[in-house]
Amino acid sequence: MAVETVELVLTPAEAGDEKIWAAKVSKKLRVKQERVFGIRLLKRSLDARKRPVLFRLRFEVGLDEDLPVEPELAWGAPGLSGGAEEIVIVGCGPAGMFAALRCLELGFKPVVLERGKDASTRRFDLGPILKEGVVDEESNYCFGEGGAGTFSDGKLYTRAKKRGPVAEVYRTLVAHGAPEKILVEAHPHIGSNLLPKVVMAMRDSVREAGGEVYFGAKVTEFLLSKEGRKMEGVVTSDGREFRGKAVILATGHSARDIYELLDAQGIMLEAKPFAVGVRIEHPQPLIDKVQYHLRDDEVRGRDLPASRYRLATQIKGRSVHSFCMCPGGFVVPASTANDEVVVNGMSLSRRDSPFANSGMVVGVEPEDVRDFGGTGILAGIRYQKHIEQLAKGAGGGGQVAPGQKVTDFLAKKVSKELPKTSYFPGLNSVRLDEVLPKGLSERLAGGLRKFGKMIRGYTGPDALLIGFETRTSSPLRIPRGDDLQHPDVERFYPCGEGAGYAGGIVSAAMDGRRCAEAAIEVEKLS
Repeated sequence: MAVETVELVLTPAEAGDEKIWAAKVSKKLRVKQERVFGIRLLKRSLDARKRPVLFRLRFEVGLDEDLPVEPELAWGAPGLSGGAEEIVIVGCGPAGMFAALRCLELGFKPVVLERGKDASTRRFDLGPILKEGVVDEESNYCFGEGGAGTFSDGKLYTRAKKRGPVAEVYRTLVAHGAPEKILVEAHPHIGSNLLPKVVMAMRDSVREAGGEVYFGAKVTEFLLSKEGRKMEGVVTSDGREFRGKAVILATGHSARDIYELLDAQGIMLEAKPFAVGVRIEHPQPLIDKVQYHLRDDEVRGRDLPASRYRLATQIKGRSVHSFCMCPGGFVVPASTANDEVVVNGMSLSRRDSPFANSGMVVGVEPEDVRDFGGTGILAGIRYQKHIEQLAKGAGGGGQVAPGQKVTDFLAKKVSKELPKTSYFPGLNSVRLDEVLPKGLSERLAGGLRKFGKMIRGYTGPDALLIGFETRTSSPLRIPRGDDLQHPDVERFYPCGEGAGYAGGIVSAAMDGRRCAEAAIEVEKLS
C-alpha cells in the first residue's frame, strides 16, 4: 500500500464537499479514482489574501488499500497506588487542569483548589452581572472552573513551535468532548457554548482517576518551611490546610489577591509589560467585505466563516495592536469586583453574531504606570485598577460601560448617539479620551488612524469603542528557574498566564503539563 500526502487549493464550496475530494486527489496524483481507497484530512486553512477566497487542504491518501484506522481518541491514566504522592495545584483553568491530568498520567495525585464554583453552577452567576450589574466576586467571567476561558471564544490558536505538545493538548480536548475539527483547522476554536462541557468532563477525568478537585477553596496563605526556602502547602479561606510534595500555582491573570499575598509573604515578584485599551466593535458584514474582497452588493456565503483580522503598529515607542479578536462574537463584562468595569470578548461555536469585536490595546511598560499606580511591585495592578474604576464612574452604574464612536474619539467629541452593540449591560456615551490616561489615549488614536487606512471602514461611523480592556495579561511575573521552580522557594512552580508564562488556552495548558513534569522529576530525584 502507498500512502501519499496531497495538498489541494479548493473553493469554499469544494472544500466543504467530501464527495469532491476523491476526484480532486486522484487528478492531483494522476491516478484513476478507483485506486483512492482512503482520504484523511490533516490540515485546513483559509487563504483570503486576494479574491477569490480559497481553502488550502492537506490530505493523507491511501492508494489501493484503506488507510490504517486511527485509534479512538480517549484519555486515560493508570490507577494510582494507595500511597501516591500528592501535588497541590492552585487554580482550575487550563494550566491547572492539564497539570492535574499530567500528574495522574505520571502516577502522582493532584489536589486541585479552585476559588470559584464548578462550571455548571458558575453559569447562573453570569445572569446578575449581565442583567443587574452585580458581580459575584468569587464566581464570574474570570473566576471558576475552567478559568477565564470557559465562557470565552475558546480560541486554540497558538504560535508555539512544539507541535507535538500542541497536538497532545488538542487530542485531550477532543477526548473530553471538543469537536474533532479542532485537530485539522489552522485557527481552531471551540466556542463558549461547548467549552463548559469539555471543562467539566476533564474535571470528571481527574476525579475518576484518583485526583481531588475542590471548589470554593480560595487560598489565603502559603505554607513555607521555617527557613522560608521550601513550599509545603497552602491554607484556604475556611481554614483547611492542603500539603503536598509541590505546589503548582496556576491562578490566572486576575487573581490580584494572590500577588498581594505573595508580596506580603516575601516571595519575589517581577514587573513586566502588559497592555490596556478598549474593545472595538463593528458590524461583522463590514469586516467580511474587506477581508473577503466582496463587492458592495455581495454578502459572505455560508461556506465562509465570519472573517477575522489582526492589526499591529508602533506609536511613540509603544505597540498598538488588536487582541483576542472575536468574529461573530459578543462583548461581555469581565469584572471581578463591583467597583470596576472591565470588558472582554467571546463568541459561540458558530460565530453567528452580527458583530465582530476585538481588543484594541496599547503596550504599557513598568515605567508608564507611575502617575496612576505609584511605585512598588504592585504598581501595575494599581494602574489597571485605576482605569477600571474610571470606567465604572464613566459608565454610571452597575456594569454599564463607557462608549464612544471611533469617529468622535478621533475628533475628541461626545457621541450624540451610539451604534447598536452586543454589550448587554448597556453603554453610556462619554469622551473616552478624557477618561483614559493621556499617553495611552494618544497612542490609541494614532494606532486607529493607521488601521483606518488598512481596513476600509474600520474607523467609520459604524465603529464603536467600549471601555475598558485591561486584563490582556498580568502586569507581574512570578519568576522561575530552568527547572521551573521559583528561584527562592523550592517545590513552588509558578505556572500559566497568571505567572507570566502563557498567553492563551493552549500555551497555558502546555505550561501546566511542563510544570507537572518538572515537579515530578524533582521529586523522583530527591
